[in-house]
Amino acid sequence: MIDLRTLREDPDRLRASQRARGEDDSVVDTLLALDERRRSALTSFEAMRAEQKSMGKSVSKAQGEEKAELLQRAKELASQVKSAEAEAEKLAGELDAVMQTVPNIVEEAAPHGGEDDYVVLETHGEPRVFDFEPKDHLELGERLDAIDMERGAKVSGSRFFFLKGVGARLQLGLLNMAMQHAIERGFTPMITPVLVKPETMHGTGFHVEHDKEIYRLPDDDLYLVGTSEVSLAGYHAQEIIGGDELPLRYAGWSSCFRREAGSYGKDTRGIIRVHQFDKVEMFSYVRPEEAADEHQRLLSYEKEMMAKIEVPYRIIDTAAGDLGMSAARKFDCEAWIPTQGRYRELTSTSNCTEFQARRLAVRYRDKDGKPQHLATLNGTLGTTRWIVAILENHQQADGSVVVPAALRPFVGLDVLEPVK
Repeated sequence: MIDLRTLREDPDRLRASQRARGEDDSVVDTLLALDERRRSALTSFEAMRAEQKSMGKSVSKAQGEEKAELLQRAKELASQVKSAEAEAEKLAGELDAVMQTVPNIVEEAAPHGGEDDYVVLETHGEPRVFDFEPKDHLELGERLDAIDMERGAKVSGSRFFFLKGVGARLQLGLLNMAMQHAIERGFTPMITPVLVKPETMHGTGFHVEHDKEIYRLPDDDLYLVGTSEVSLAGYHAQEIIGGDELPLRYAGWSSCFRREAGSYGKDTRGIIRVHQFDKVEMFSYVRPEEAADEHQRLLSYEKEMMAKIEVPYRIIDTAAGDLGMSAARKFDCEAWIPTQGRYRELTSTSNCTEFQARRLAVRYRDKDGKPQHLATLNGTLGTTRWIVAILENHQQADGSVVVPAALRPFVGLDVLEPVK
């Protein structure tokens, strides 16, 4: 949730952010008007309440006709106070409802525009030149007896799959390497819940009522997470953290679930866009003034992981219109996929500033002991999708796949050999 003080003091900042996202900036005027009406109603209520308290003292001292008149006025005032309080609460609810729909304020340096308006910041490595026709990850996975899409669809439907044999070993090895990478950099490892309450999902920045990407269990009023970011964001909800405990850094391992409702016909082959996958996600709680530096830190850890799997990749600065609701800035690491002839996202890291913490009431005590909202950030260290880049970039002419050197101790193999 955005800060009301920022709205009042610098409404043009929110207007600019809305335009950068391609959103309607008239919401700023709506918020300002509601805020003014709410504050006016609250002032009126407080004035009437003060008069009511004062009148109570006068009534106790009055006698006869004067007391009767004061009692009548007190009765009328009580009704007015009740109405004024109800009006202030109603306007506060209306203001909060609109505030909940407004995305985070975008950092000024973020590119404007939509999905295709990203800016390439860095490129690492050169796409491999093959002396044979490269196979895509699914054909390689089937020949390795590592990926079984057919039985996944039989058991669960489209966009589900089995990882078996070396496929399962590859994913477990990759995610164990990611978790070890995080631990060595000071993160606390976490196995997180994959089902969360609506207030946790909503507090993280998802519209549970309208987001068609989210799986819901209506009988239990619980939601399946699409990332452990959700569970980790809710971990300290309604808490005040001691300033000396900061920063707090967690690395969450979880299965993730996405309906992919808006991706009909996209990436239907293989395991690039699926309903269930596993991921290791970094999550940081820091002081707001430290968030930008923490964002660069998370990006550096992602770059170190990309180097470990030895694939060409680039870093993009995601355009404002392609940011999620909570993100003020997001960097993606995209790996080169040979058979597609393009880069595809493997990791992202987002600075959510105080947006999520404000919605979830996560605060810390500053040096004066005063509660302040924290900043939250997240970043990916490994997912099932990384298997695509590993298989395709490290394949050999005979269908075998060389395991990147850093990954071999976690997989227990140097080379994945075809069995079909």
